[in-house]
Amino acid sequence: MAAKNRRQISSSSHGTSSANKDSKRSKQDDDTFKSKRNDILYKGLVVIIAIGVGIIHRNHVAGMFERDRHFSHLSTLERELAFRTEMGLYYSYYKTIIEAPAFSDGLMSVMYDNITEYPLTINVLKRFNLYPEVVLAAGYRIHEAINAAMKRPTKMCWSVNRGEGMPPVLSCEGLGEPAYFYIEVVFALNGLMMSVFFLFGTYLSGSIFGGVLVVCSFFYNHGECTRVQWTPPLRESFAYPFLVLQMFLVTYIIRIKAPTKLHSIFLAVATVCFMLPWQFAQFALLTQTVAVFATYVLGFIGSHIMYVFLIGQISGFLISYVLLFGNEMLLTSFFCSCLVTVTLIVLLEPLLESLKIRVLIWGLQGILLGVGTLGIKLVIAKALQVADDAHIADIFRSKFTDFKNFHTMLYTCAAEFDFMEAETPWRVLKTLLAPSVIVVVVTVIVRLLRKEYLSWNSGQKEMKENGQKSPDENRKYRSKPDAEIVYHLFQLLAFTAMAIIIMRLKLFWTPHMCLMTSLLASRQFFSWLGKTEKHFAILAVLLACMSYQGILNLQQQRSIIGEFSNYPLEQLVEWIKAQTPPNAVFAGPMPTMATVKLCSGRPIVNHPHYEDAGLRERTKKVYTMYSRKPEEEVKQNLLDLQVDYVIMEDSWCVRRTRPGCGMPEIWDIEDEKNREVETPVCTRLKQNPEPHFKRVFKNNIYTVLKVK
Repeated sequence: MAAKNRRQISSSSHGTSSANKDSKRSKQDDDTFKSKRNDILYKGLVVIIAIGVGIIHRNHVAGMFERDRHFSHLSTLERELAFRTEMGLYYSYYKTIIEAPAFSDGLMSVMYDNITEYPLTINVLKRFNLYPEVVLAAGYRIHEAINAAMKRPTKMCWSVNRGEGMPPVLSCEGLGEPAYFYIEVVFALNGLMMSVFFLFGTYLSGSIFGGVLVVCSFFYNHGECTRVQWTPPLRESFAYPFLVLQMFLVTYIIRIKAPTKLHSIFLAVATVCFMLPWQFAQFALLTQTVAVFATYVLGFIGSHIMYVFLIGQISGFLISYVLLFGNEMLLTSFFCSCLVTVTLIVLLEPLLESLKIRVLIWGLQGILLGVGTLGIKLVIAKALQVADDAHIADIFRSKFTDFKNFHTMLYTCAAEFDFMEAETPWRVLKTLLAPSVIVVVVTVIVRLLRKEYLSWNSGQKEMKENGQKSPDENRKYRSKPDAEIVYHLFQLLAFTAMAIIIMRLKLFWTPHMCLMTSLLASRQFFSWLGKTEKHFAILAVLLACMSYQGILNLQQQRSIIGEFSNYPLEQLVEWIKAQTPPNAVFAGPMPTMATVKLCSGRPIVNHPHYEDAGLRERTKKVYTMYSRKPEEEVKQNLLDLQVDYVIMEDSWCVRRTRPGCGMPEIWDIEDEKNREVETPVCTRLKQNPEPHFKRVFKNNIYTVLKVK
């Protein structure tokens, strides 16, 4: 009987235990469901905010552009005139494709172009990174075809009275207007970039507050981060958003322990999208390859992650090389030789690791990287006899020595190619961007060094206890915590150096500083500030302090109100279209030549895309009209180029951005024979162009001379 009771009690206890287990399981299921629901809500909130900041940024840059130019009330010609220098050159090919009878005809006309460097025939898709214009032209033609089939108007037009004695013009607004379609896509792309920046900051910091810090920092330092609001057609406007996406992918690949070939494919696609629109992409990617390699050298990532990264980079490079029809500047670039060198070093890992002494391994890897990159680049350039990028080495040489020549002076006399201006650091100090990044960098480095010391110390203890060397980890799949942060530290260092040397490159540096501010919201690095509530309260105070100068900067940008007008240039273009034959060949200042090609369709012999060795020599011949040489020599140079008309812009003869930067002074560097001649050719021709030239047009800025 007692045994029976015991069995009953035991059975009862078992039943209670089962009920408790069921209750616990049910509670766990509820917790899992709530966790999943909260995770979905969190991700949904992140996506909604990302979309919102993207729309705000698109409207912000579009609004500034409209207020600066009053673009909506310009005629088609005035809009084209507003795209000066390189912008006009790039836009001209978009115009060529959309005005061709068929898309294929337009594509062939830019692949076999004899207008841009008359009488040469060049493939501008290969030379000028024009895939954005090809894609936009295709999109415009499709847009117009669809709306024509649906009999739906795509633009509205009205007459605008310009006043000041100028004739009224027809102004059209809407996506059916080619210039509107073009800039709207550019602004939408840069709105999308801001969405990616928010997601990037949120992912890097593990907090929405991190994404908010990135976006606010970008807006508060907008003038230092981008110039898309003033110059939409420039290559960076199309390329930089894809670099942000590409760096996001690199960060993800480094953070996860075992990336796959699929990640390499995604990285390759992003790399291609960055490289195709911009010839300068190779330099940014060079710094990225070196930054990831440095992360590998320090042991934060293993060879597997390096291989995934390198496969993506190399695949993107090769695809871009093919799509750019074998562009020699890519093949002879430091980026190409660096990829080859880093791949060889990673393949040699077993041999290098056998040296055991870590400092010796680091030194050898660094020497191999430097010697291999430079050596391979020189060998390829010599074998292919390519000198298109020789001016880049000359520019860097001129910045650190007293070396200078005609071509380097044309670059370095321009403010955007000078060293970083003194006002830039002051501006990022006033918005607290620079102090915030300094705090982040110092905190991250201290934490990383502390972790590395503790790891090394524990390894030493283990070695003493075991009486032998600690077991070596699997280097192939090694991935230390915070490896992606180490990569971003090296990337920031590289971008800082680039921005200091060439001011134009601060468009890489300042946005990356904005990205680094996201780490202020990382509990991983800043938990020492206290509990989460206290931490975020401090960040809210910081954001409020940043907002003081930041909002002033935004108000200053938004207060810029103007209206584009360049009537002298308009007169010149109208005269060319009315008074010269369609096959008349023009030469002149590079910015003006882009406008002549865009607005009149006349052949030109030089243009603003100065990256080709042959074009540099052509431009040098044309610019003899600003030297002190005899008129006969200037005329012969123009005849050699088969020029019919030469355009002289008065300011080019007398302007001087700083001492030594007047055009006659630049010529004095190389033209020693004529230094003693007081009056430059341009001044003499302005006074009396005969007998070698004949003046056929003149207004208060431009003079057109016919070559006799």
